Amino acid sequence: MSRRRRRSSGDDALLVAFGVLVLVGLLLVKAAQWAWAHWWVLLVIGALALAAVVGWIYQRVDRLRAVQLRRQGLVYSLGQLDAMHHTAFEYAIRDLLARDGSLDAVRCGGRGDLGADVKGHDPLGRLWVIQCKHRKKGLDGAAVGTPDLQTLNGTGRPVHRGDVVVMVTNGRISQPARDFARGQRLHLVDRRLLERWARGARPLWEILPAVPPPPSRKPPRLR
Repeated sequence: MSRRRRRSSGDDALLVAFGVLVLVGLLLVKAAQWAWAHWWVLLVIGALALAAVVGWIYQRVDRLRAVQLRRQGLVYSLGQLDAMHHTAFEYAIRDLLARDGSLDAVRCGGRGDLGADVKGHDPLGRLWVIQCKHRKKGLDGAAVGTPDLQTLNGTGRPVHRGDVVVMVTNGRISQPARDFARGQRLHLVDRRLLERWARGARPLWEILPAVPPPPSRKPPRLR
């Protein structure tokens, strides 16, 4: 009687296992049929996965480059900055921010940048939102005016959530614009201050006056 029960239990287990295998096989067949009929979905998923991998690699390379910049002690002269295209100028500002210790400094300028050309956190966790205004003629070029600062003020904190909102130019800034910046807690880096920063002696957060204290939130974890 005991042997019959054991044999019956073994047969039941085999039937269950066989049933599970059949079910799994049917599911795999259905999945293959679905994939064949919807190949474009798999193509989209593959493209998104590839984009995610490329983005991750880009971030890793960019952070390694930031470490390298700090070790090399990157410096620029005003002549070098004046000779740049405005896009290259934005990348130079990003590199200076990275040199000073921003591990996630990124150039984000271009169409639809919403008033921010460079963004990055400093070692104390403050998010810096920077708008760049390059002037080919330096001091002889058009002054950065109040309208430029109004655009930055309208997006720097409300849109980009910046803790420190900065206008950087290799030229000059009009007095009305300076007055507006003072009233709106915007920070200005004009040609004179840019030269000090680009020389590399001190990071920007030590050069600029009245920089706000670190936020209460913890600095972002960078892997």
